[in-house]
Amino acid sequence: MKALILILLLVAIANASLCAQTIEADDGDHEQWEFVLEESGDILQLALPASAALISILKKDFEGTKKLAFSYGTTLVLTYSLKHLVHKQRPEGRNRFDSFPSGHTSSAFSGASFIQRRYGWGYGIPAYVLASIVGISRMEAPDGYHDKWDVLAGAAIGIGSTYLFTKPYEEPRLEMGLSASRDFKMLRVKYRF
Repeated sequence: MKALILILLLVAIANASLCAQTIEADDGDHEQWEFVLEESGDILQLALPASAALISILKKDFEGTKKLAFSYGTTLVLTYSLKHLVHKQRPEGRNRFDSFPSGHTSSAFSGASFIQRRYGWGYGIPAYVLASIVGISRMEAPDGYHDKWDVLAGAAIGIGSTYLFTKPYEEPRLEMGLSASRDFKMLRVKYRF
């Protein structure tokens, strides 16, 4: 939980800094707030999977770290394969045909769903709220990079990939240790019921 709180604080500080710079630059114009939302989405799309990795490392859950790598890798492969296969034009009309699904959203929801699936809803609710901000930022950006179907598909891919590979984390029930010195040897066994 400490790691998630630390990441949330860092993201909040970064966003507050962006907001302060934006307000100073343009006296709070609506377009500037959209810019802040877009920047928040850019940051959170990577902060959520990084937070998931950090939590698994701090918990010494290296099996979880491996599961995150598989699920996040699957998310990226599916997302970018579908972008290439579907070839949907972006809503704002640029000559880019990579709208479906939203890569920012799939990345964010992959991290959020891993946190929730592996470590429970206490961690998962704030992560899903932040992932939802990413989805909103992709639709509400100044030019509207995605529509709701792109965002929903990205979320589904991120969540689905996680549930394919990840099981809930269980604290080890049995711990064993060995201590030895010249004069004595001790075996320590600890079992949690």
